[in-house]
Amino acid sequence: MQLYRNFLKRVIDLIVSLIAFCLLLPFFIVITALLFIANQGSPFFVQARPGKNERIFRLVKFKTMNDKKDAAGNLLPDGDRLTGIGKFIRRTSLDEIPQLINVIKGEMSLIGPRPLLVEYLPLYNDTQKRRHHVRPGITGWAQVNGRNAIGWKEKFELDVWYVDHVSFSLDCKIVLLTLMKVVKSEGVSQQGHATMPKFDGR
Repeated sequence: MQLYRNFLKRVIDLIVSLIAFCLLLPFFIVITALLFIANQGSPFFVQARPGKNERIFRLVKFKTMNDKKDAAGNLLPDGDRLTGIGKFIRRTSLDEIPQLINVIKGEMSLIGPRPLLVEYLPLYNDTQKRRHHVRPGITGWAQVNGRNAIGWKEKFELDVWYVDHVSFSLDCKIVLLTLMKVVKSEGVSQQGHATMPKFDGR
């Protein structure tokens, strides 16, 4: 397991992500063009996220929400800013395609705990912090066991469980379950929320 965790996992990540990015390049180009129009010139969402050992990197995703604001200059709620094409891209998980670039660069893995907001770092307890002992992933154990439809406590428990049980067979299982989730569009959001509510430390 240590050989896979410390060496083979990264090799597989690099090979698979390079092949996947080449195969998905036509979709990448089309989606970029559509979002450029829908978002009035902003097809990508780039944000600082903590990676392995809490090292900060720039995560790249397709931007599924516009930047519309209210009369006071504040951004509208997520549900009001989610565009039509954005809803489809989010539901089918196509918004994750640009993260293959993060995997190729070694900032992420194909499988691992999802990279969350930098502002959450001071809120984690000692156990929850262990989710950063591995590279964050495009998909992970928490994503195939509820994705955004489960609460933060359960999500972190699943992330830490993955850290303690990383293996080739588990990663293969997660890949298969992820494909099933994407086909069924399960767990995209919590009931009553367009996106996952923010973590407040509880």
